[in-house]
Amino acid sequence: MKQILTVLLYPFSILYDLGTRFRNHLYYIEHKKSFHFDTNVIAVGNLSVGGTGKTPVVEYVLRLLKNRKVATLSRGYGRKTKGFRIADEQDSAMSIGDEPYQFYRKFSDVMVTVGEDRAMAIPQVLYHQENTEVIILDDAYQHRSVIPDFNVLLTEYGKPFFEDYVLPAGRLRESRKNANRADVVVVTKCPNLVTPDTQKRYEDKIGRYTKSKVPVFFSEVKYQALKHVFGEQVSQPRRAFVFTGIANSSQFVKYLKSQFEVIAQQHFSDHFQYKEDDILSLVADFDKVKGADTIMITTEKDMVRLMDPIFGKMFENRPVYYIPIEVSFLKDGSLFDEMVLNSIKTKSTLE
Repeated sequence: MKQILTVLLYPFSILYDLGTRFRNHLYYIEHKKSFHFDTNVIAVGNLSVGGTGKTPVVEYVLRLLKNRKVATLSRGYGRKTKGFRIADEQDSAMSIGDEPYQFYRKFSDVMVTVGEDRAMAIPQVLYHQENTEVIILDDAYQHRSVIPDFNVLLTEYGKPFFEDYVLPAGRLRESRKNANRADVVVVTKCPNLVTPDTQKRYEDKIGRYTKSKVPVFFSEVKYQALKHVFGEQVSQPRRAFVFTGIANSSQFVKYLKSQFEVIAQQHFSDHFQYKEDDILSLVADFDKVKGADTIMITTEKDMVRLMDPIFGKMFENRPVYYIPIEVSFLKDGSLFDEMVLNSIKTKSTLE
């Protein structure tokens, strides 16, 4: 059925591809202007829509650059505000978007900003933080108005771009050949054991679309310790009621099943904005199956959307937890670090 649907949608994918090719062509011939800034700019993005594990990779780079003056710049997908905005203590996921709010909560020394037009927003970042050394563009691979100094392309192990198609037949925002803008490719969400033969196969297939000798790295998700959010804490949780609002929850659920007895699941769309009725429904479903050893578990990205006193009251004494995640490279992580650090121009060079 999926193959039939792909065939039926393929003519529309051709039209979509023509549109993105024409847009990129306008940038190549400089009919549309791209701007390069003296300040170091690192872009992290993907060819596909959602689910590639972009947020933990951005956080990895932020930890790598912890000794530098860094700012993040995101579009702020799903926020209720518009224009340029600097995150502060008055903000929430509603005002700046869930991913930027997650950055803001975790990295107190990083200036977190949002703005739809990155080329217009970068001068604003520099105005408000003059000594900014590095700006990390979140989800900006298709944002051609800014030329990054280092372009990190992500692709998911289970759904690599070289086996995918342009929307709507597939999940690609633009054709595979546009991987040639990448300075490095990171294959995300790999299983624990990826054989050398499989890595070589991925490298060869990715290499058909990238510039020559672009390094390919393989990474996995590392789940961190369970963290409490609302309600009573359970000393020895054994059963889990799982709810998520992310693009692909399969790997998250698979991990939870290895740690708990998953007794129920509720899954919403990516960047889902929870409303009071949604919480009431979740609470009612949880009450039907709860026990003394049962907890509610969600993702970190969902957690930041729930950080509202109203939601806290609605969960009442029900134990709600989340699991943070981090990226870990299967091999050569130090080489990736070195490439990122080497891409950064020093202040003396800029002057």
